[in-house]
Amino acid sequence: MSTIRLTAAQALVRYISAQMTEDGERFIDGVWAIFGHGNVAGLGEALERAGNALPTWRGQNEQTMAHTAIAYAKAKKRTRAMAVTSSIGPGATNMVTAAALAHVNRLPVLLIPGDVFANRGPDPVLQQVEDFGDGTVSANDCFRPVSRYFDRISRPEHLLTALPRAFQVMTDPAMCGPVTLAFCQDTQAEAFDYPESFFEPRVWRIRRPEPDSRDIADVAALVKAAKAPVIVCGGGVIYSGAEETLGDFATRHGIAVIETQAGKSALAQSHPMNFGAAGVDGAESANKLAEAADLVIGVGTRFQDFTTGSWALFKQPDRKLVSINVQGYDAAKHGAVSVVGDAKVCLEKISAALGDHKADAFDPGSRLDWLAKVDAHCSARTDTPEGYLPLDAEVIGAVQRTASEKTIAMCAAGTMPGALKLLWQAPQGGYHMEYGYSCMGYEIAGAMGIKLAQPDRDVVCFVGDGSYMMANSELATAVMRRVPFTVVLTDNRGYGCINRLQMGTGGEQFNNLYQNCNVEAQPDIDFVAHAASMGAHAAKAKDITDLEAHILAARDRAIPTVIVIDTDPMHGPGENGGGHWWDVAVPEVSDRAEVNKAREGYVAALKHQRAAD
Repeated sequence: MSTIRLTAAQALVRYISAQMTEDGERFIDGVWAIFGHGNVAGLGEALERAGNALPTWRGQNEQTMAHTAIAYAKAKKRTRAMAVTSSIGPGATNMVTAAALAHVNRLPVLLIPGDVFANRGPDPVLQQVEDFGDGTVSANDCFRPVSRYFDRISRPEHLLTALPRAFQVMTDPAMCGPVTLAFCQDTQAEAFDYPESFFEPRVWRIRRPEPDSRDIADVAALVKAAKAPVIVCGGGVIYSGAEETLGDFATRHGIAVIETQAGKSALAQSHPMNFGAAGVDGAESANKLAEAADLVIGVGTRFQDFTTGSWALFKQPDRKLVSINVQGYDAAKHGAVSVVGDAKVCLEKISAALGDHKADAFDPGSRLDWLAKVDAHCSARTDTPEGYLPLDAEVIGAVQRTASEKTIAMCAAGTMPGALKLLWQAPQGGYHMEYGYSCMGYEIAGAMGIKLAQPDRDVVCFVGDGSYMMANSELATAVMRRVPFTVVLTDNRGYGCINRLQMGTGGEQFNNLYQNCNVEAQPDIDFVAHAASMGAHAAKAKDITDLEAHILAARDRAIPTVIVIDTDPMHGPGENGGGHWWDVAVPEVSDRAEVNKAREGYVAALKHQRAAD
């Protein structure tokens, strides 16, 4: 057997650079890195020598570098991914939040945090976490519950089994998620005689698992018997590349489609079978279909509480639930009739079993009525009083009117996820929302990841002032790498979304808007100057018309553009229709009358909540 002597770090880099997609590209596009003790001498040396065979990019924060990598994988429909490496200690634990985000959203990312010395010579080494009762513990154990595959590389030969397992998980449609290889720093520098065959290029195929024919027959029978079926479109439709298949299925069999956050834009909003967003942040047209449905067919969805109105939305007493999912865990949730398989394959097989069957007609006018309401709600207000602050819906309308088929609206947390799901009229593929983990601070880094994955698209990042303050430093990275996108920063001077939820559950305004916080002076943050200081083009829009002009001008730039606009924090996006109950527990005992009243409403609403059975 022919061998080659390499350090473990050199072997890892060489192996990663040889793992290919069916399209002839590296599955791992490159490595985001912040070096420190624990990865600079071993992995840093190996990456520098690799050069363009596996590019390395410098970021500003380990968490946001990983957010960029995750957004890239999502925008690539999980067909490619990126790696992220950190030092031991805080560099590593900074990535734990990103690992959780990738885990919840079922997205591939390869995390390579440095780890303590395997030989335990310098014990404790700088930044080492010590467990008084367990000498094997390291800070990287935090990754275990939020990784699909976790391994600690404490011997060079561990890579021979760990790396193939890592790639198997990242390319498996059912198991897909974050992989963590905690890499002991002395092991990185140790040499080993690796088989040369280990580094031969390998193509990783993302498979399409076939469903059981008996399950297909069961679902076809349920569809034929149903009087009011509805399809819930989840992110699995997009990852399967089943967008056209879903549209054809819905049209042929007369079954309307409603969307989750992850599934939005699988069908363009203009598609006649797309009745819009479902659930808590749902459209009037979609939720009416859901409430009347006697058969709910989930395709690639987790049936998260926002989608289901905390299981109070699908309320027909004889309602049946079907869940089509590549992951058996998701397919079996809530007692569903489960079909385990690839979304595209499953829809094709169910359609074949249905033949020419078409469900009873539904009201197509409700969809058009809702879209007309959206247009009116998102239009710019006229004859406004002095000091008027635009609503978030008006901001969305401004972006909508300047959008093209290439525009992607993206966000993650705060007011805008619900507002965009409800109001944004997306072209196919024109929506990117991280709402599985709803992580504040994902937005700027995520926008960069999307643009890197889809450079021909017009990426518009919606971010509130609260999320911007949490994580904005990758704006400087985007400037350095000349990655252009547009940031629409809505400044409502605090956490407006949570403030409204606080008030809606009977609470006093407290610790969310700056004006209700325990501070000595109200902040006066100049977001324009801040963004400009990192090299972005930055401007303040004085009104909605001015915002539209700034958005159009941003498209010709080679750097990010940040447009700041002051908005009203007190009004939510769905006040003119749509939306459903959400289970947010209200205190059972309080000396505040508003809380007691909210509790009464909460108890009454609980009576409509039901499990899927």
